Amino acid sequence: MGKTETIPVPAAVIGKQKMTPSEAFVEAMVAQGVRNVFGIVGSAYMDALDLFPAAGIRFIPTVHEQGSAHMADGYYRVTGKHGVCIGQNGPGITNFVTAIAAAYWAHSAVVAITPETGSLSIGLGGFQETDQLPIFSKITKFQAHVNNPARMAEMTARAFDRAILEMGPTQLNIPRDFFYGEIECEIAQPIRVERGAGGGASLDAAAAVLAGAKFPVIIAGGGVIAANGVGACVALAELLDAPVCNSYLHNDTFPASHRLWCGPLGYHGSKAAMKVLSKADVVVALGSRLGPFGVLPQYGFDYWPAHAKLIQIDADAKVLGLVKKTSVTVNGDAREAAEALVARLRGRSLAGTASKAERLGLVKAEKEAWTKELAGWDHENDQWSLEVAKDSKFMHPRMMLRELQKAMPADAMVSTDIGNICQVANSYLTFDKPRSMFGAMMFGNCGYAFPTMIGCKSGAPDRTAVAYVGDGAWGMSFGEILTCVRENIPVTAVVFNNQQWGAEKKNHVDFYRNRFLGVDLENPSFAGIAKAMGAEGIVVDKVSDVGDAFRAACQAQKEGKTTIVEMMCTRELGDPFRRDALRKPRRMLEKYKAMV
Repeated sequence: MGKTETIPVPAAVIGKQKMTPSEAFVEAMVAQGVRNVFGIVGSAYMDALDLFPAAGIRFIPTVHEQGSAHMADGYYRVTGKHGVCIGQNGPGITNFVTAIAAAYWAHSAVVAITPETGSLSIGLGGFQETDQLPIFSKITKFQAHVNNPARMAEMTARAFDRAILEMGPTQLNIPRDFFYGEIECEIAQPIRVERGAGGGASLDAAAAVLAGAKFPVIIAGGGVIAANGVGACVALAELLDAPVCNSYLHNDTFPASHRLWCGPLGYHGSKAAMKVLSKADVVVALGSRLGPFGVLPQYGFDYWPAHAKLIQIDADAKVLGLVKKTSVTVNGDAREAAEALVARLRGRSLAGTASKAERLGLVKAEKEAWTKELAGWDHENDQWSLEVAKDSKFMHPRMMLRELQKAMPADAMVSTDIGNICQVANSYLTFDKPRSMFGAMMFGNCGYAFPTMIGCKSGAPDRTAVAYVGDGAWGMSFGEILTCVRENIPVTAVVFNNQQWGAEKKNHVDFYRNRFLGVDLENPSFAGIAKAMGAEGIVVDKVSDVGDAFRAACQAQKEGKTTIVEMMCTRELGDPFRRDALRKPRRMLEKYKAMV
């Protein structure tokens, strides 16, 4: 990685002092522990940028501002420290929008620093002017606007504090002329709070329900990771002998090697987890908002146990009872709440003890059945997939995903983009280490995985960084190869080339009689493009070569090289994203009726 270790880390100034607003802005970031900022250079904040090296802040220039905000997201999710992005006023800032919305739904403490047009020309329609606060009003937790240079340190600190306190992205909006001048101010120390386990009465009620549970099941959500609470979740599960399911796209919230682990819920998740959950009489949603997409029926199976009691524990009170009816709600930190429940339950008589052998036997049997099914699931079995795959010289996606998982390093961090094969990967990705899986979450935008993994690698340079990307989404994000090469941030990207927008094509197959429009892609050599950009490129078209090629790419990463592994896949397709949201078309005009 190289550059990060060479930058000095000076302490923030203390006490009220005279300084420029740029110095106040930078010193406030130093006080908050900022060491990396992602963005594209711009004149709007250049006076502050000039101070970054002396302040020990590394500026990581990117290819596109959306990529920089995704990198900030990944950096936060792997480190638990602020992710920071900055850009030129106007078009640079509007390019943040998609990635900040993604960070919002991932509850990532990203600070989007948005210099704006000068205060004396606002409203005159000047160069690169737009009203930057309304754009982000619904996708940030807090917006700080510097309305006077004297408030620069104050508003900067507040934006950073609120990102942690509100568990989501914030915006710091600064008129570009406010970086200049002279002010007197004091740099505030960060405000951090202990969230606590929750109210005593609600914890007592949760413990009473769990003590009476005959078949308790825990859903470990993203809040477990945010609270550094995997160990506490394990302790609660072991005390209750309760099977544990990962919430959707959070396959790293409970160790896959543990006897009580059942796998992820949601789209292309674990049948074992779903079948076990369906038997529950008490469900503990630990650090999960239970997003509706993450509990939709899968594999033709509505697995949510409608008559089970639900104990929902979350640090954000606004999500409690929002999606599923609860019996007990606990507004508390996932780790501390789990520890408090262990303390309350230890030594108590537990109704689930009598059914322990039967419950654990079911868990073991369902996991074995699912493992066997995955091992023998070589291709999709719908008519479309069978037709397109039978004569293809390329790889069946499921066979390829199996081999990738077998070769996955134990320390790997994996980001997954949105798309058909990337989502099928949810069936295969398992982790023992937390902060290892980074999905596009509920905003579901293409072009997410690769820049996010660059941010992850910046935050955890000693871990293996892997991005899973479909060929459609790759077209939106491959420019960031240049960021990897220029900034010496090596990442391994696995690109699934099936020459189509697979998720949408599946809807054409299921609902529109194979009338394909806008879904077929003619791709260049992605490996060749990677080489032209200064990275390594490997093409794989045989399943037998997948493991060796992937291991070689991960080894090259250790040597400082970014590698694009282009996987040539058949056009077969897994289940669609939103079968629930589509209906068979109805045509009213005569000339269209034959299409139905």
